[in-house]
Amino acid sequence: MRRLTIRPLAALTALAALAAPALTGCGTQTGGGPAADPASDGGTVRTVRAQHLLRLTQPHEETGMTLLEGPTFGEDGRLVVVDVTAPAGEPKVWSVDVRRKTSRALHTDDRGAYTSAQFSPYDGRLYLTDFAHGDIVSLAPDGGDPRTFFSGEVDGTPMNPDDIAFDREGNLYVSDSRGLTEGVSQGRVVRIDRAGRKATVLADGLAATNGISFDTGHRGLWISELTENRVSYLRLDGEGRVTSRHTALRVDGGIAQTDSIAVDADGNLYQALHGRPAMAVYDRHGERLATVEVPARDAKGLESATNVAVTPGGTRAYMTVSGPAGGHLYTFDALAEGIRQSNGG
Repeated sequence: MRRLTIRPLAALTALAALAAPALTGCGTQTGGGPAADPASDGGTVRTVRAQHLLRLTQPHEETGMTLLEGPTFGEDGRLVVVDVTAPAGEPKVWSVDVRRKTSRALHTDDRGAYTSAQFSPYDGRLYLTDFAHGDIVSLAPDGGDPRTFFSGEVDGTPMNPDDIAFDREGNLYVSDSRGLTEGVSQGRVVRIDRAGRKATVLADGLAATNGISFDTGHRGLWISELTENRVSYLRLDGEGRVTSRHTALRVDGGIAQTDSIAVDADGNLYQALHGRPAMAVYDRHGERLATVEVPARDAKGLESATNVAVTPGGTRAYMTVSGPAGGHLYTFDALAEGIRQSNGG
């Protein structure tokens, strides 16, 4: 979820009250060159300096902020981004041409507080999570034909859906960030069949479930837990059921917390940080490989790097960064090529 801490949650509450977020591959050299950065094991990791691409949004008068999330590439090569706290009438979903550095509004409505965006491999539609209302909405790729795909309680309790991962058949795996505002471990992982008819709780008792992404072989799910700064791994069977669960990573984020997750072709995890405009990169064995951060001159007014998408078949990555200075896209070279799991929820 887009790092929903106190200010974002207040903005979402305000929103609910008013109604009720063809590329080519690039090289593999990291910008800025290597630099020392303390790792949790006392070693050093590489620092990757992201470069500014464009400012997409400014803080909204009605909500007092802007919060970009859900970068995901469509079949046309454009990057889709959501603005979680956009008020009614202002763009809630954007389409960005990253080569030309231009953008256009794709969708707005008077209700949704969208925290993620993903294209389904089954029907090609764009799926959005409405954190404030517990809905999952789908759009045509051009932003039209809005439909409510799923709404209502799961096992007798409403969802706070944050991020989405699709399996190969088009079934949805949703991080349900229940318990965030109360500070209790009530988060869940919910599987919704591709028809939107059956919702099943796969895991519960999680600490504000946020990022969710399959590993490269679709054998399991990486799940970030915002309020515990940890990443859990859920192994799945052939039917999409959880067979085991363990803590895979403990992220030393300081004041920052674990936000969304993306996975590249080598299985590396890109763990976004809420509370710092940076991302931590780990390999699948838990070794810290790199820290991606914005240049120091840009850091003032930027509070969080919520998510990332890596170009399919290329290594150019695009990171959503937000704060009082507005909502921005930064770019860097990822450690490996982008795949479906590289669209960060």
